[in-house]
Amino acid sequence: MPSARRARPEPIYRSAITLGRGLFGFWRLRRRENGLDNLPDTGGAVLAMTHFGYLEFALIEWATWMHNRRRIRFLATKRAFDKPGIGWLLRGMHHIPVDMERGAEAYAEAVAALRAGELIGVFPEAGVSASFEVRELKTGAVRLAAEAGVPVIPVAVWGGQRLMTKNHPVAFRERFGVEISFAFGTPITVGSGDDTQSVTEGLRKTMQSMVDSLQSDYPVDGAGQWWQPRSRGGTAPTPAEAAASDAERARRREQARPTATGAP
Repeated sequence: MPSARRARPEPIYRSAITLGRGLFGFWRLRRRENGLDNLPDTGGAVLAMTHFGYLEFALIEWATWMHNRRRIRFLATKRAFDKPGIGWLLRGMHHIPVDMERGAEAYAEAVAALRAGELIGVFPEAGVSASFEVRELKTGAVRLAAEAGVPVIPVAVWGGQRLMTKNHPVAFRERFGVEISFAFGTPITVGSGDDTQSVTEGLRKTMQSMVDSLQSDYPVDGAGQWWQPRSRGGTAPTPAEAAASDAERARRREQARPTATGAP
């Protein structure tokens, strides 16, 4: 049976989906999908998703909603919930805030939602990968699935970075007619006694393999393009270059934090 929350009308969620569909229709985005049958019609599951751009959450919600009207509850940073307007929308869509200083609360809420039959969306790379290759994953997605007794479904998206991503402003006109490819992988069952690190590394390899297939079948030649990995003939930074850039950005952010007295 569907969860009680899914059965109830959610006007804010439906309105957000409608707005997203309108925007994607305006941009004339084209969807290519495979593996949609791996999305369960009922019951909980963790969706472990690639993260190459800032709109993947909306794109995956779009594809999932169009397939079987399932709602996804995303784990999102508390900073987003604190922003006027955006925070109201996130709360209205029943997404889950993650406070880095009290992460156990979000984890417990996500486990409860999974046991109640919800789909929980997680970006296990914990940030956008500027190299457009799947980075090392955090173990949270696998641990959630193991504790809640639900499967992990790997999800890959290719083309979403062409709409909006980090370190590369995208001109408004460049967003029109972009092809967005989705792959929903075979559900992965995680036993309570499984080694989460090993399962997570297997998940990373599966997600990268799915990305490789989407890239190979992508109808636009990425050779020489900023949105294509260097390993496939594009000009995106290598994983090592992207990691170095992220580390430098984190260092500058740490230096900019106020001291205990409030002085910079």
